[in-house]
Amino acid sequence: MDMRLFGFDSPLFHLLDAAEDSDGNKSIGAPTRTYFLDAKAMATTPADIKESPKAYEFVIDMPGLKSGDIKVQVEDGNVLLISGERKREEEKEGQKYARMERRVGKFMRKFVLPENANTEAIKAVCQDGVLTVTVEKLPPPEPKKPRTIEVQIG
Repeated sequence: MDMRLFGFDSPLFHLLDAAEDSDGNKSIGAPTRTYFLDAKAMATTPADIKESPKAYEFVIDMPGLKSGDIKVQVEDGNVLLISGERKREEEKEGQKYARMERRVGKFMRKFVLPENANTEAIKAVCQDGVLTVTVEKLPPPEPKKPRTIEVQIG
């Protein structure tokens, strides 16, 4: 399927077309369609990452989405996954789109969290179309005190 008809002229889609032969069969060892769709969803979801002395903040624009459309998860112990879907508005009778530029479809971002991230203390707030995910940092480990060993007379 030529995705340029839908306004998608991304190199990812050209690779997807190349992964299928002329009969529509998948090549052995070729990346799957899901892989390319996930890659596109990640590439089109920009994020800002801030670090403060006490936390990491991930900021992503989510205009027009409700909290039920956004999913924030931790997988594999240290991977923060932010995903969801923006659905197309239903056309009302007598109306049709003359132009559609706002992005619809799935979005996803994965972030590998550093070792000092406290995955048990994660907060997600969506306000005015901006999602802010705050991951608190673990306190630094206390330095080990030297242990004194008593020398015995033998």
